[in-house]
Amino acid sequence: MIQANYKKYILNFKNPSGTSRGVLRTKETWFIILQANDKIGIGETGLFRGLSIDDVPNYEETLTWVCEHINFGLDFLLKELREFPSIQFGLEQAFLSLKSKDKFKLFPSEFTKGTAAININGLIWMGDKQFMKAQIKEKLKSGFSCIKMKIGAIDFDTELELLKAIRNEFSSQEITLRVDANGAFNPKNALEKLQRLSALEIHSIEQPIQQGQPQEMAELCLKTPLPIALDEELIGVFLSEEKKKIIQTIAPQYIILKPSLVGGVAGTKEWINFAEENNTDWWITSALESNIGLNAIAQFTHTLQNKLPQGLGTGELFTNNIKSPLKVKNGTLQYNPTSNWDFNKI
Repeated sequence: MIQANYKKYILNFKNPSGTSRGVLRTKETWFIILQANDKIGIGETGLFRGLSIDDVPNYEETLTWVCEHINFGLDFLLKELREFPSIQFGLEQAFLSLKSKDKFKLFPSEFTKGTAAININGLIWMGDKQFMKAQIKEKLKSGFSCIKMKIGAIDFDTELELLKAIRNEFSSQEITLRVDANGAFNPKNALEKLQRLSALEIHSIEQPIQQGQPQEMAELCLKTPLPIALDEELIGVFLSEEKKKIIQTIAPQYIILKPSLVGGVAGTKEWINFAEENNTDWWITSALESNIGLNAIAQFTHTLQNKLPQGLGTGELFTNNIKSPLKVKNGTLQYNPTSNWDFNKI
């Protein structure tokens, strides 16, 4: 018999972090904790307010229901929780953790041995010009060769200036530039903005227009001078036929997969299968999870052996994150097996 409970945890940002959905100062998350005999399993249900499809009033009630029905098994729970992708992922983690010899090694590999690293992009948060410029300098100094800049918060010309400043100093062979518009562009002017960005040899742009406009997005992907990556477009799509239809209709160059938002390991793998059938490339991104969720995403990501820089958070955004063996070095995420976890604060 398995016993289950959950705990809420509030993560505090070191610095207020600007997104297209406003400025973030805290991030709430939940941990599912399983116990069977003398073993413990831990998973994180990383709800993202305002973005997750399962940002609903009965979220905690659903976690209570999960704990009461935990012995019905993972397969049953995943089917019942189709509309709660963050809880699906938390449960996948918790069950893997419970079965593992080491509850924090869910996907043992060269990564968890500390002999392999994952290339990641350095994320530049939205803000005024000076703030964004300072972040760019810091990321370059830290050894990142791929930088992702969120755009849409300040005026487009100023954002272009920042990107031009990087390009004037570093060629596309030296620094890969990604931008994330979070749907900030209007379908009527999006193509013109993409053309201006393409002059700077941008690797890709995430979600140039708001999700839910498949025909307009399909037209953009057809005409675009730079690769387009779907992100928010994938959220809230539960049925296999719908996933396949989105990929086939829009035909994006890339899709970006956040396991907490698309149904965990199983949901991510299904999107990857449909993408690869359609010659669409992909990468994985975290979504402001604590180090518990980031650890699971990183270990899973390494098993997929995708050579592109991944969008994995560094765990350094929060003042009260869970101490873990994860570390960032020279633009890569690494796992130090000699470092310990500190789960006592939970």
